[in-house]
Amino acid sequence: MNKKRIVVAVSGASGAPLAAACIRQLKKLPDYEIHLVVSKGGEETILHELDMMLEEFKKLAHVCHDNKNIGASIASGTYETEGMIVVPCSMKTIAGICSGYSDNLLLRAADVTIKERRKLILVARETPLSPIHLRNMEYLSRLQNVVILPPVISYYSKPKSLEDINFHIAGKILDAAGIKVEGFRRWE
Repeated sequence: MNKKRIVVAVSGASGAPLAAACIRQLKKLPDYEIHLVVSKGGEETILHELDMMLEEFKKLAHVCHDNKNIGASIASGTYETEGMIVVPCSMKTIAGICSGYSDNLLLRAADVTIKERRKLILVARETPLSPIHLRNMEYLSRLQNVVILPPVISYYSKPKSLEDINFHIAGKILDAAGIKVEGFRRWE
């Protein structure tokens, strides 16, 4: 059976626990193969925000790509994927995607996802937002296959812990990618 490939990228904004929550939910789905790419800033954030070393985090995914390897499989449009999730997505990464500046694998994979009309979910992490941030996100939001999804807490899910919040946000992210998560609570 061929697995559905999904690219998960971690950039250098706060929110590494959300990336881990998404990957853990995807890992429960036997039909999916997770391709991970982490920026240098993402590496720093993982080390700072999670109780695990980078190598341990990378083991959560099925395939891990070096962000410097611009020739990796996920950099090609002929390499089929279901889409890409950038979680968290820094404003630097948004700016790179918006301008088509593909100087690393994360940006190139996002560029390929856009040009191939595959779903691209950008979990934008910044506050407050500057006019530049808003302009870049507004431009990207006009592309039919791009979703800007800030990780906003939903209180209707009645979270009891930070883990509950992370699970619910991961459920929203994966739902936007067309992936259903068991236990994801919707508004009733």
